[in-house]
Amino acid sequence: MRFSRKKFCCYVLVLVYCAFSFYAAYNVFFRPPQVSRVHRVVSKKEGGGGRGSLYFGNEQWNPWEEEEKGHKGSHLQRAKSNWKDRLNQNSYQEQAQLQVQIWGKAAIGHYLWQHILEGPLEPVDDTAHWREGKLKTGRTSISFITGPAVVPGYFSVEAENVVLVLNGREEAKISFATQWLQYTQTLIENHKLQHVAVVLLGSEQCNNNWILPYLKKNGGFVDVLYLVYDSTWINEEDVYQWPLGVATYRNFPVIDPSWSLVHDSRPYLCSFLGTVYGNSSREILMDVIRKEGLDKLCWISPRNEWQPQETNQSYKSYHDALLQSDLTLSPVGVNTECYRIYEACSYGSVPVVEDLMTPGNCGNSSVNNNAPLQLLKSYGAPFIFINSWKELPLIINHEKNMSLQEKIQRRKRVLEWYRQFKLKLKHKFIQTLEKTFLLKDT
Repeated sequence: MRFSRKKFCCYVLVLVYCAFSFYAAYNVFFRPPQVSRVHRVVSKKEGGGGRGSLYFGNEQWNPWEEEEKGHKGSHLQRAKSNWKDRLNQNSYQEQAQLQVQIWGKAAIGHYLWQHILEGPLEPVDDTAHWREGKLKTGRTSISFITGPAVVPGYFSVEAENVVLVLNGREEAKISFATQWLQYTQTLIENHKLQHVAVVLLGSEQCNNNWILPYLKKNGGFVDVLYLVYDSTWINEEDVYQWPLGVATYRNFPVIDPSWSLVHDSRPYLCSFLGTVYGNSSREILMDVIRKEGLDKLCWISPRNEWQPQETNQSYKSYHDALLQSDLTLSPVGVNTECYRIYEACSYGSVPVVEDLMTPGNCGNSSVNNNAPLQLLKSYGAPFIFINSWKELPLIINHEKNMSLQEKIQRRKRVLEWYRQFKLKLKHKFIQTLEKTFLLKDT
């Protein structure tokens, strides 16, 4: 009897196991897939146009891959972004070998953080008194703080390694920058900090001797100096050249290339919106434009005095001009390098750059004799360099004969070059910090 009952239980178990196996096999191999409500919402094709906005590119279109167009491309881009965010969140849990805090006390700090390092910044309101962000790349964790509330002695120093972003363009700015350097020196002396790098918006005439005593090689405490403009100090050892970038103080945003930005025909062959200084090559440019009648082909809007602040109308006009012109004319000002060069690249408009060294102490460095704009030239900038604005009529005639497809390909080259330029600067910036800060601790 016991044997029969035990045998019966074994049969039941075998039957249950077989039934479960058949059910599982049916679900895996034969049952039609069910589409959940979430999947239906994602795959539903939304109405509206298939092109991004004029300025920011709603579709997040990738101009270097023709097949990633439309909504599918935007979904892929968002998926990549979400996956990247998850990786970043996981990487924060890992201990970084190097922790760096950036103190942004000049507008070029926003170019470093948002355009080069591609870091987040909260709150998004640019009038906020305190803004911050964090990112981790490789073995380095970086935090960024900026705003009027970032005052010496009144914020938390969260790392032993600091990058101080300063403006030294004029005397009033130098006085403010010096206060920050003295505060930083006090932290070094009190063993609150170990290493310091400085990103400096220098003088447009390269008169930056005031910062020399702060460099470590001169008995100071600054390990690395990143300097804007073509200084003769650039040696790629402890002094590196840094790009001027876009005018973040005028809230120039990060431009995401859209379909229309790359493919639409542009109504103007060239554009120039800017100040015409007396006895400058900009007067020559205006004479050439008038004599050749180029104002009928180009968006030209000169002004007699420089205006530091934008109105809503001037902001829109400037961005429209970059977006709607094939070439952006960039005559020298106080310095050859100007915001317009980088802003034109953001829109795929080719900068036509006057390749002349401006008066002052800027010049060829001991390493590179490509000044002016030696940084851009060393990265192979696909610009049109000219020695005189009298060359402009020939350039415009060439533009007239170019097909739209040729211009589209050129825009892609400019946009891709600018993307790679920023990416390479990012890698070099972080590698230099790691090489300088980590090796000196060993």
